[in-house]
Amino acid sequence: MAPRNIKLTIHYDGSGYHGWQMQPGLKTIQGALTEAIQGLVGGKARVAGASRTDAGVSALGQVALVEIDSPIPTENLARAITARLPADIVVAEAVEVPRGFDVTGAAKRKLYRYTIFTGPVRPVLQIRHCWHLPRKLDSAAMAEGGRLFVGKKDFKSFASSADKRENTVRTIFRCDVAREEDRVYIDVEGDSFLYNMVRNMVGTLVEIGVGRRDAEKISEILEARNRTAAGPIAPAEGLCLMWIKYV
Repeated sequence: MAPRNIKLTIHYDGSGYHGWQMQPGLKTIQGALTEAIQGLVGGKARVAGASRTDAGVSALGQVALVEIDSPIPTENLARAITARLPADIVVAEAVEVPRGFDVTGAAKRKLYRYTIFTGPVRPVLQIRHCWHLPRKLDSAAMAEGGRLFVGKKDFKSFASSADKRENTVRTIFRCDVAREEDRVYIDVEGDSFLYNMVRNMVGTLVEIGVGRRDAEKISEILEARNRTAAGPIAPAEGLCLMWIKYV
């Protein structure tokens, strides 16, 4: 049987992991998946992810690619891999894709959601998946600032200093801010993202929400092309990769 290229859709609670990318001696999502798949097929496996989520970041729509040489039918792979994974990681779908499929480069759009809980009492059952910020946030002003991110722009001011990529231009299709009682959700959809870009955008929007900056300052921050011009980075726990689209 010829090896098959399998695209996996993965959900995970990232709070107990050192991010997606495999690192020697550290617990990572890629490492757990690789171990599970190698145990299943009885040989080496290379798992390539579409997005390198940071330590503490979760996902409901991470995508990975793996080549599998096994008689297990494709329709049974998601369940078979999941059976070997920790309870906080699940393979939701496994589908065969053509040889040469580029799991990173072929992605057209990604959506990240950031959750802020503004109530006075720490939400202990959700604390690993939100930023507890017990303050009043002006979500309308934050939404106004979010709209200024939309378009094809240079996001160097919102990239971590550790991101050494020369091309810092990205396209943001939407940056929506919505409130539901004590929760504020920030949805950022783009073609791709720089390292820590969404968390730096959220930190800046929160400064607008508490009145430290005016919404229109977003344009000036973008033009500055300097990380020090933007607000502080938001905690990783509030961020979730919701989906990745290829068409």
